[in-house]
Amino acid sequence: MIDRLINTIKEDQKTWAHFKKLFIEREFASKTILLQEGEISKNIFFIKNGCLREWFNKDGKDITFQFFFEGQAVASIDSFMNNKPSLFTIESIEPSILLSVNKRDFEELLTTYPKFQIEFQNLIFQRLSNYTQLFLSRIKDTPEERYNDLIRNYPEIIKRIPQHYIASFLGITPISLSRIRHR
Repeated sequence: MIDRLINTIKEDQKTWAHFKKLFIEREFASKTILLQEGEISKNIFFIKNGCLREWFNKDGKDITFQFFFEGQAVASIDSFMNNKPSLFTIESIEPSILLSVNKRDFEELLTTYPKFQIEFQNLIFQRLSNYTQLFLSRIKDTPEERYNDLIRNYPEIIKRIPQHYIASFLGITPISLSRIRHR
């Protein structure tokens, strides 16, 4: 997804020369907090390498609800677009290389380059679809069905994410996840 967004700008070399300086590449160690729950998001991140998670604190317990990998964009969109405190934290799980764009520069990209805006809208619609599936799965599927869906549709999560984060994502304890895995 990140490549498609950037390639839409690269189609015009003059435009790319202007905009490429807006994408700041940075490296982050694992377990680095990029956005703390309650802060206002000032950046949107594009993952070149690594893995991030979104989580929130519920009564002292961290609840993971989304994972992101190479080629994906990550932000607290409501916070970023509306200057509201973020409802969740964004954290690196692995050492990661990210491109970041601040809000002012991102808005310039959207207004100056309509193809970028269209690609970003496509990304937002895809994210909405993912959240809808996640929401429905939490209502209708058992934890074992959710785990089997991960194995089938998102094997990178099983391979790269620590078990306690997967358990949190599935809404179960690590012990319950262990039982499910052994069946």
